Amino acid sequence: MKEPEDLSYAKCRELLAAGLVGRVGLCTSEGPVILPVNYAVVGEAVVLRTTADGLIARHAPAGFAFEVDHVDYGDQVGWSVLATGRAEILEDPVVLAQVARTWEPRPWAAGKRDLHLRLAWTSLTGRRLGSGWTRANELPVRRHT
Repeated sequence: MKEPEDLSYAKCRELLAAGLVGRVGLCTSEGPVILPVNYAVVGEAVVLRTTADGLIARHAPAGFAFEVDHVDYGDQVGWSVLATGRAEILEDPVVLAQVARTWEPRPWAAGKRDLHLRLAWTSLTGRRLGSGWTRANELPVRRHT
């Protein structure tokens, strides 16, 4: 059995910032919901785009969990990063311009998704399992600008 390794804040942020697709966890009146989303990391927050009347936007002021991971089933190794905190609607044109310069989240789902949400984390933690990790094999995706 392999022992899990706790990741440093810096490594968690690096891995989180390298991804494009993660999962938002919300508590609703019907119970917990987990939704996949495209995202970007800007400063110390996850930024995503959604519909103004969608489930994520309706729960924006509430607490959230955001998770991204990378798994190699063949070698039984992987890592997971979890950010928790609160969400807010982004409307400031200066901040929105910074998002566009950093990496504009590009939703795959159809429909008008022009509401930007900023999920500012108060906790960022992660763990990984296995050895032999390098920058080439640990990043979840390769971005093309």
